[in-house]
This record gives sequence, C-alpha cells and structure tokens, in this order.
Amino acid sequence: MILYFDTSALVKLYVRERGSLVIRRQAGKADAIATSVVAYAEARAAFARLRREKPRSGKRHRERVGQLDRDWDRYVLVELSAAVARSAGELADTHGLRGFDAIHLASALWLKSAYSGDLAFAAFDRKLTAAAASAGLTVVG
Repeated sequence: MILYFDTSALVKLYVRERGSLVIRRQAGKADAIATSVVAYAEARAAFARLRREKPRSGKRHRERVGQLDRDWDRYVLVELSAAVARSAGELADTHGLRGFDAIHLASALWLKSAYSGDLAFAAFDRKLTAAAASAGLTVVG
C-alpha cells in the first residue's frame, strides 16, 4: 500500500505532536510514502516556525531538517504538473479547500489513477479529509 501524506501528516514523522504516534505506525505498515513536491517547502516552513517559537531548539531543528533531507529521496514524489494544478483548482472550488490542501488532494488522486495498488490518504484537516473521502480515497490518521 502507498500512503499519501499531506504536509500536516508528513511533519508528524519529525515532530512529536498529537497524531504523531498514529502516523508513525501507519508509515511503518506502508510499502511506500508519497507526497507532493510542495510538501518539502511546507515542512521546512513548519520546522522554521517551531524553531522561532522555541529559540533553544536550534539543534533539534537541524536534526529534523537533516532527517527530512535523508528521507526525501525515498518518498514517492508527485510533481506539480499543469494537470495536477488544474485539478487542484477544481477541487478547491468544489470543496472549498485552501490552495496547498487542494494540491495535495489532486496529487493523491493523480497517484491513485497512475497506480494499480492500494492507496490511502493521511491528513489532519477535517475539510481536506472529508474531500478526500468524497473523492473516493481511503482516509487514515
């Protein structure tokens, strides 16, 4: 099974917060983890915000970034093609999603259409997970 992570789920692999344990367990069961290429910038922004909020966390920040960089090449990455961007626009309009949430959903749907095996979707935004379920994706998290 491929497990698609939006950024809120991906960050939980690197930051201990509510939902981290569930995400780590799900990741351990997956054959592969997938995400959009935009998740890298989003995750780094989340890590930087944590560092600003806790100024003494510089070492932990560097560790998180290093681990993300090491893991990144192992993830199945969905490029932000014109087709995915157009689909994201439609999904944003239909479901009232924010831009990056729509990109993640469009990316997961593109991957599902290109992959013959099982695919599950993980996110921690109710509107996004409802839209994913409505679009026919199995939602975990």
